Amino acid sequence: MLKEVIRYDVIEILTILKGQEMKKTIVIFANSIKHQKHCVAGKCILTKQWVRPVSNIQGRELTSQQTTYVNKYGTYLVKPKQKIEMNFNSHAPILHQPENYLIDNSPWQQRYKIEDSEVNQYLDAPTSLWGTTNKVEYSRINSKMIVIPQSLYLIQTKGLTLYKTKEDKRRASFNYNSIAYDFPVTDPNFDKIRTEGMNTFGILCISLGENFNGYCYKIVATIF
Repeated sequence: MLKEVIRYDVIEILTILKGQEMKKTIVIFANSIKHQKHCVAGKCILTKQWVRPVSNIQGRELTSQQTTYVNKYGTYLVKPKQKIEMNFNSHAPILHQPENYLIDNSPWQQRYKIEDSEVNQYLDAPTSLWGTTNKVEYSRINSKMIVIPQSLYLIQTKGLTLYKTKEDKRRASFNYNSIAYDFPVTDPNFDKIRTEGMNTFGILCISLGENFNGYCYKIVATIF
């Protein structure tokens, strides 16, 4: 009888832990543009580990409806620095984006937000941003010659400059750890930040994108 009780308790504990693992409250650090849809990412408030909600196991982007949260006032699109509680069906890592989690159909819930002064608590400190260039060759990732331990970074930069090319492409140039970078920007607030001269902290959310013509390009997802 004692053995049966102990076994039951272990099963119950494992079941609870599994349920907790699939419910996460994350601080949103990106809701950027991807194929006219949304790429959302944030960090778990308990572990500080990155979480990227995706719509399928291939890592597809989310619709506007899938990136909304509910509070007592209504339903709204998620924004950076908000704390959002989400339920997931499973962890769904892929080689170049190991932080992916498959969403379920339950509504996201707002759990307040963090202040500007708290963003620093979530910074990453990599040696480089997956090397010194603006992209990573996907074949080297696929063959595991290059291992991507995480595809998202929140970093403090120096000398941040936002600009547009002659082709009207949005770009950001900056220095990180004495390395000069120049990446495309998918932050939907780029034009507002740039044209209105809004002050930024030089903090960027950087993402390693999907495989495109044999390369995973590095992208500025959010400007803080």
